[in-house]
Amino acid sequence: MTYQIHIIGGGLAGSEAAWQLAEAGIAVRLSEMRGIEATAAHHTDALAELVCSNSFRSDDEHNAVGLLHAEMRALGSLILMQADAHRVPAGSALAVDRDGFAEGVTQAIANHPRIELVRERVDHLPDGPTIIATGPLTAAPLAEAIRAETGEDALAFFDAIAPIVHRDSIDMETAWFQSRWNKGDGHDYINCAMNKDEYLAFHAALLAGEKGEFREWEKDTPYFEGCMPIEVMAERGVDTLRYGPMKPVGLDDPRTGRWPYAVVQLRQDNALGTLWNIVGFQTKLKHAEQVRVFRTIPGLQNAEFARLGGLHRNTFIQSPKLLDGELRLRARSHVRFAGQITGCEGYVESAAIGLLAGRFAAAELLGGTLAPPPAETALGALLGHITGGATAETYQPMNVNFGLFPPLAERSKKADRKGLMAARARTALTAWTEGDRSVASANGSIAEAATPR
Repeated sequence: MTYQIHIIGGGLAGSEAAWQLAEAGIAVRLSEMRGIEATAAHHTDALAELVCSNSFRSDDEHNAVGLLHAEMRALGSLILMQADAHRVPAGSALAVDRDGFAEGVTQAIANHPRIELVRERVDHLPDGPTIIATGPLTAAPLAEAIRAETGEDALAFFDAIAPIVHRDSIDMETAWFQSRWNKGDGHDYINCAMNKDEYLAFHAALLAGEKGEFREWEKDTPYFEGCMPIEVMAERGVDTLRYGPMKPVGLDDPRTGRWPYAVVQLRQDNALGTLWNIVGFQTKLKHAEQVRVFRTIPGLQNAEFARLGGLHRNTFIQSPKLLDGELRLRARSHVRFAGQITGCEGYVESAAIGLLAGRFAAAELLGGTLAPPPAETALGALLGHITGGATAETYQPMNVNFGLFPPLAERSKKADRKGLMAARARTALTAWTEGDRSVASANGSIAEAATPR
């Protein structure tokens, strides 16, 4: 197939960018190396494979990431379409059957008449229109090509993976079903309560557990705060976990009728409900230590693990310095970047930047321009942070949050602020998609490309 743009990387960002371009009428070549070469974190060759969690986080529009979900749905996002199709119970969060989700994305891409999916590793920057969406595990040859072109060293951080437990190995006479504050249908989370003595013993075991060794070149690589290994959190203080992933508020232990001292939660990981991941338990403990320590959790004493936790190094570019407002590499404007390699953090954020990269590229290829989404929207706030809102020298991965949005013009109570910002974002997105887009095109086709299908 003759293609008009080359996308490198078939993760969430690359798949979303390919979909947006193809739906706008652009022929796409999508290159994905998994299928001929594995990565340190993936287990399959499916597109958009979810690695460290099956959660897309809150689906509430009064939360910044829930607002981002809504905006992406309004713009015909493939990732949100498949997430909704493969949703599993998770209270007010959007969690998916990870295998069904990845298979759905793969089939949608493979069956699209304007997308050619090629299993290949690309080691250089192509000369034609390109989107690089190779994610945090970019293959070394391409990473070197990017460094050679930009003259900048890639930054790096560690990302940790949480364990997954077989449902039938959980002791439900000790554990119980409940969502925090009884949100959802009441069966979205399995809870394992700890009293004070059990918690202190668990905390001590985490500190004493044998951890994986770092290679020499990894020793100074920082962790991302949003995906901190549980034993690293434990090192920050004896109560840190009780105010983090093990907080007991809003959960009533049926054996006592009261909130426990601490609680471990598990969230459904697949549609069958046979696999459950331990929420917030990313770890770099050695595998044997994980089994030993995590089986001290009440209710998990006989736990069988479908997957143990792990640790991998992620890389990202200094986007505020290297990219323009349309995600183009300043040194080579025919090359765009999308996804986690830009320094956005999170599945949804990665897909969102892929969506924008695809739409910017479609506008350009159709002979027009597409104005960036307004800064008042979740898409615009995230894009603004990546392409100039952050300080380049101290740039770190960032999830979408209301702190990236322009402040409200009017004074408001703190309790009302998120609702007002969400309402403002919806109004701004509607204006952008329905005519206030500053879209220029000789033949009008770009307006059609920018409109949801």
